[in-house]
Amino acid sequence: MALLELDGVDAHYGRIQALRGVTMKVEKGEIVALIGSNGAGKTTTLRTISGLMHPSAGTIKFDGKEITRTPASQIVGLGISQSPEGRRLFPRMSVVDNLFMGAYSRNDKAGITSDMENVFKLFPRLQERRMQISGTLSGGEQQMLAMGRALMAKPKVMLLDEPSLGLAPILQETIFSIVREINSQGTTVLLVEQNATKALEVAHRGYVLETGVVGLQGTGKELLASEEVQKAYLGM
Repeated sequence: MALLELDGVDAHYGRIQALRGVTMKVEKGEIVALIGSNGAGKTTTLRTISGLMHPSAGTIKFDGKEITRTPASQIVGLGISQSPEGRRLFPRMSVVDNLFMGAYSRNDKAGITSDMENVFKLFPRLQERRMQISGTLSGGEQQMLAMGRALMAKPKVMLLDEPSLGLAPILQETIFSIVREINSQGTTVLLVEQNATKALEVAHRGYVLETGVVGLQGTGKELLASEEVQKAYLGM
């Protein structure tokens, strides 16, 4: 049984249909990449999983339980956290306070302390700037903080929305390396990413969204080698 599974999911913004029969699954321990052009429905897929919007048709199951219409606040408690596109930090709060906000649904003080220490091991730059106001961080540091905040919820599945967006190439390499490390520590990852090459290089499997429909799927290597993917998304 898949850890996370979407079956025939439709989603609308008013009269505009953003997702059409999306069916996909994420197995425990995987990194799964979701790629596609702008407007293909990648972020909408994450929003429906995290409960920020509800599908107009289809079902979503997590860890064997249907969560199709579960409120977002409860979904975090079940074990799904999201690092959103644009980071969405609390810009007037410190690095540490932003991390504590990620753990707002938890009451295990020892576990929270341990997880914060782990976040600082993953992101040494954040430890150096732990008392700095987050709105004054660089773009790369803000992305690290957004990912660290999502980890503080102790997720079973982490939803990453465009983690490399707007970052210099060397920082992109750092972010993807950390995605691998997060996964190796036991967190399953669903990765939405415009940088299709890097996403498929780190992913075990991937899906290609085309105007709200799953057009292709396969292992990361298979999609990297696909002529259709190369022409459309890899600039080859």
